[in-house]
Amino acid sequence: MEETQRYQRRVALRAAVPATIPVMTGFLCLGIAYGVLMQSKGYGLGWSVLMSAIAFGGSMQFVAITLLTTAFDPIQAFLLSVMVNARHMFYGLSLLDKYKGLGKVRPFLIYVLCDETFSLVSTLEPPEGVERKDFYFWISLLDYLYWITGTALGGLAGNLITFDTTGLDFALTALFVVLFLEQWKKPENRPAGIIGILCAAVSLAVFQADNMVIPAMALVLAVLLGARRRLDRNREEGGR
Repeated sequence: MEETQRYQRRVALRAAVPATIPVMTGFLCLGIAYGVLMQSKGYGLGWSVLMSAIAFGGSMQFVAITLLTTAFDPIQAFLLSVMVNARHMFYGLSLLDKYKGLGKVRPFLIYVLCDETFSLVSTLEPPEGVERKDFYFWISLLDYLYWITGTALGGLAGNLITFDTTGLDFALTALFVVLFLEQWKKPENRPAGIIGILCAAVSLAVFQADNMVIPAMALVLAVLLGARRRLDRNREEGGR
């Protein structure tokens, strides 16, 4: 029985690796950028890897660099963390059925869930003969390890190589711009994109650049929830 389970896990791993290759390329690059930035701010390899292993917040980890290097405001840090990661509450709910009945691995799958893992898990079904639990576990674990590995490489590079890191923190912003443009290619997604741009513009005008993030995300969330039915209807009509 034990040998059979080991074999099934190996089969699931071989099925999961090809699916996660695109995530690996992105996470290694972004993780290296994050590790280098942490090193440039005085946080060594151990701190950056620990941050990635425990927080595993992607965009929030880049934001946290600023929080760690300025006067600490716990209320602002909490609100910013909640708003930046609020999207997890919504797409996490859509995985309740997929993660149902997965036993002991379910808490781990929830803990390491991120945008990229969600995109894979929500669209991929295990190949024939592969256990659902093992397939989703390997996808989640591999993506998690890719990010930590990239962070470690960045921490080592920042420690061994001295170079100007100006603008390196723009890497994550550039990623989100690319993701936005990819979504913009689909006409049914454009209304939501326009809502986001307008809400950000209003927040910038009212609260100025230093204080716009939380109000902008709150406004986007409120407007999207209010217009959810209409947006869903447009998406369904666009998919026909």
